[in-house]
Amino acid sequence: MEAGLVATGLPVRRQQQLGGAAPDSRDGWAGNDPNTLIVVATLITALNFLLGLSMPGGYWQTDQTVVSDAGSVVPRYRAGDPIMRDLHRPRYWVFRGASWVGVASSMVMTLSLLVRMPVGSRHVLWSFAVAYSSLVLTFIVSQSRTHLSLDIIIWVAVLALIWLVISLHPDHRARVIRVLFCCDRDN
Repeated sequence: MEAGLVATGLPVRRQQQLGGAAPDSRDGWAGNDPNTLIVVATLITALNFLLGLSMPGGYWQTDQTVVSDAGSVVPRYRAGDPIMRDLHRPRYWVFRGASWVGVASSMVMTLSLLVRMPVGSRHVLWSFAVAYSSLVLTFIVSQSRTHLSLDIIIWVAVLALIWLVISLHPDHRARVIRVLFCCDRDN
């Protein structure tokens, strides 16, 4: 039998044949199994897609018209239109944009992994960070109690934190997380 193939003819990594751990398992993100990351990217795609379909605030149930200054009847809104679009227009467009950027970037990550792009490549890392952080942005933008600029600042901070967490070596990552969350203890 050829090295790297099992009885079914499917490729197997060398560490699976030997029964040991992957040699790069301590390298952090690059030690992740690409197949697992494909599942994660697909789940993020589904979540972002569903977020885009379920509009915060719901949809108008009936048509409402108003009389314009010229005396004509003009629709104020129509049944089936998103309420958020009519009441919080900038927030609506950020929500829609974040949802679709999340779908697109998680699809890019899925396709990149399917064509065997290295797990540790910046292409895969960035698409994961953008897709995952867009989930946070769509959630915080759906809450209309905060200022939109604060929501975007929070998203940028989450994006930076995700990038930091997945790009650092595990030893450095633990130290940085302890410092960031004020739990830097000697024991």
